[in-house]
Amino acid sequence: MALRVMSDEKTPGVYVVSPVGSLDTNTYSTLQQEVESLLQGSPQVIIFDLKELNYISSSGVSVILMARKVMKSKEGEVLLVNMQPQIEKVFEIIKALPDQRIFKDIEELDSYLDRMQKKVIKEG
Repeated sequence: MALRVMSDEKTPGVYVVSPVGSLDTNTYSTLQQEVESLLQGSPQVIIFDLKELNYISSSGVSVILMARKVMKSKEGEVLLVNMQPQIEKVFEIIKALPDQRIFKDIEELDSYLDRMQKKVIKEG
């Protein structure tokens, strides 16, 4: 099955990457190219919206982990939203992101981001 990847700058520095289809050894390079392109800029947050992702292999997981590692070095964040149960199970099994925040949908993520921004303003 093919993989399509859409990305959108939600707000300055915050990018939503939406893979659609199957993310496996035959398709991971499509996502990898999109993520590497974003990382060449100065993203603060990369959100993987996994609502339309129906399969992920270790190759797909490695792209997300690579993004997380690079973003951490840039003091940024990688967030996951809208995980299908089978995708969530993969992350549970490999425990790839034990301290990663996972959000049930964009609204929950937006609420989190709002709280974090208010905290920074209050502490500033």
